[in-house]
Amino acid sequence: MNFPNLKKPSHFFATWFGVGLLSPAPGTWGSLAAVLLWYFAEFLHPSTHIILPIFILFSWLICSQASLDSDSKDHSSIVIDEVAGMLVTLSFVTHGIMNYLFAFLLFRLFDIWKPWPISWADKNVKGGLGILLDDLIAGLIAGGIIYAILIII
Repeated sequence: MNFPNLKKPSHFFATWFGVGLLSPAPGTWGSLAAVLLWYFAEFLHPSTHIILPIFILFSWLICSQASLDSDSKDHSSIVIDEVAGMLVTLSFVTHGIMNYLFAFLLFRLFDIWKPWPISWADKNVKGGLGILLDDLIAGLIAGGIIYAILIII
């Protein structure tokens, strides 16, 4: 099967509505899409945090199916994992463009650099969970750092 096939719902969501097909750096485009999603969701309804665990479970299911359909461990067009990780980071910050910009930059730094324990998850956890877990850890680390900085300031 060719991956991605956007007619298949799991591929459509895995590429986050086709955003993962943008180049260069599809993960960066996926993260940016997450920032826009969170900005407008948070703007429209401040309790957006409630749906985050549901979205993470949904992302895990989508990544698991995409992993089965793809020849590679983590196909570059799969960006729902970046969306989930970025949303985790954003859940630590207050609503505001500068906070979102800082969250975006810090998340991308950790997602690309992959220091331990992100690198451990990336190398050792397989399948859909493996695709997702390193981004969730990057999101938690980036969010924790931002949260600590915002408390200090």
